[in-house]
Amino acid sequence: MRNVHEREIAAPAERLAAAFDRLGGDDDQLWPTPVWQPLVLDRPLQVGADGGHGPVRYWVSEHEPGRRVRFTFHPGFGLDGHHELTVDPLGPDRCVVRHVLEARTTGAMRLLVPTVVRWLHDAEVEDLLDGMERVATGEVADPARWSPWVRLWWRLTEHPRPTAVAVPDAAALARDALAAPDLVDAWQVPLLRGMPSDPAVWATAIFGHRPRWVDALLWLRNGAVRVVGIDRGDERSFATIASDHREVLLGSDANHLDFRASILVDERAVTVSTVVRTHNRRGRAYMALVWPLHPVIVCAMLARARRELARRATRAEVHGTAA
Repeated sequence: MRNVHEREIAAPAERLAAAFDRLGGDDDQLWPTPVWQPLVLDRPLQVGADGGHGPVRYWVSEHEPGRRVRFTFHPGFGLDGHHELTVDPLGPDRCVVRHVLEARTTGAMRLLVPTVVRWLHDAEVEDLLDGMERVATGEVADPARWSPWVRLWWRLTEHPRPTAVAVPDAAALARDALAAPDLVDAWQVPLLRGMPSDPAVWATAIFGHRPRWVDALLWLRNGAVRVVGIDRGDERSFATIASDHREVLLGSDANHLDFRASILVDERAVTVSTVVRTHNRRGRAYMALVWPLHPVIVCAMLARARRELARRATRAEVHGTAA
């Protein structure tokens, strides 16, 4: 198979040279992370550097600083060949960037490439070319657009689902929120390179922009609790109670229970911890009904926030565009 993507950019090739040679490093400006799994190499870009992105593993077999790099796939991956990224001048103020994949498929990849991998690869490469154009010119004239098929598979494969964890030791606001809580849990997602580290940004994304079906459940909940004398919830239920540079604590007190939610952002992950203390039989009965649904709701809100912040970060709407 041979797959080629190229784009003319209204900027000299030299403008991309420095960013080109930071591919795979902590300060990589070109690779479209955090929307896609980051390209990570075990050393600066040079022949022999080893790494990959997500499950795709390869090593640098050829390198011309600032202009060309060839990555050769590891044996046994299912692709026997390489992919290559180049920057070629077209004159003093224009250049062309090109990505070429040449490989022979083996094993399961013979089925996966035409049905799934090809379309994800095309979307990822076009996002990479967007990043190169943005770095070179400060904007993207015609940003790449994903097909519905790519959006579906991206949701299923690129972003790991939240996992259950213990409330982190670093989540001091959550741990001190309520004395003798009745219910406690925590859910966590990895923090990819380029995503915001401000817990207030995450708090707004998680609790301020919920999935529609979660808002529908909250509306049904408010209609049902009136008949049993439980306080109705609104946006004040997620008011900020305390915060520091790493953690934000939200919550409210009601006649049946006290609720706290902590959003902790550290170097590697984002953790949402929930702490509940019930006051009476109504509170205990309410939580017996609600708590089994709680993980589904929290995970859905956390996953949605991560996807949305990844999109915004990749398009430089969170942390700015590097010139």
